[in-house]
Amino acid sequence: MHIEPGLIAPAKMVLAFGTSAAAGLYSAKLALETVRNSGPASLAARGLIATGAVLAFFQLLPHPPVGVSEVHLILGSTLFLTLGAAPAAIGLVLGLLLQGLFFAPWDLPNYAANVTTLLVPLFAMAALARRIIAPGTAYVDLTYAQVARLSATFQGGIVAWVAFWAFYGQGFAAWESVVTFGAAYMLVVLIEPLIDLAVLAGAKSVRGLEKSGFVTSRLYA
Repeated sequence: MHIEPGLIAPAKMVLAFGTSAAAGLYSAKLALETVRNSGPASLAARGLIATGAVLAFFQLLPHPPVGVSEVHLILGSTLFLTLGAAPAAIGLVLGLLLQGLFFAPWDLPNYAANVTTLLVPLFAMAALARRIIAPGTAYVDLTYAQVARLSATFQGGIVAWVAFWAFYGQGFAAWESVVTFGAAYMLVVLIEPLIDLAVLAGAKSVRGLEKSGFVTSRLYA
């Protein structure tokens, strides 16, 4: 997870409960829209795929501790581009929860803050996608510049929220650790767009997924 144990005092966690609840409500709105467009079975399938992927990203990929937190390769933009915003949100929420329940129970007190840290950047990335990607453009046809902007928005949002929680919990005494964390996390921005393009190129060659319900309709249409 992203917010280390003890960074935020329990009494201050009320704010995180509020922000995570708001993010959860917006996720529910996205889920309802996805059900109307693709059906409940497609949402459930994509949400399950995203959950498994997120859990694997957290547990199997390297996550070295740096500064106030750990540097994760979460691949949020990859999840968004292949599965859609609502399934990605479901995957982040459930994958994070499963990690806490079965692998890192000491992180559960900060679950609300961590959910906020992941979901709000996802929503920002989805909003940016609506601005920079023409309605008729399939995601498999995106350019490196477009993918890089989406990835930078997601990863930059994570860094911003981690910094906020660190300053909120520890005051400006945490600034050095925040800077160290932010600088290290920008390495992910260099790697993630290349992974996105590789995944999109692979998806472009597998047209059988187009009507399977296992990917977002925007991937091909």
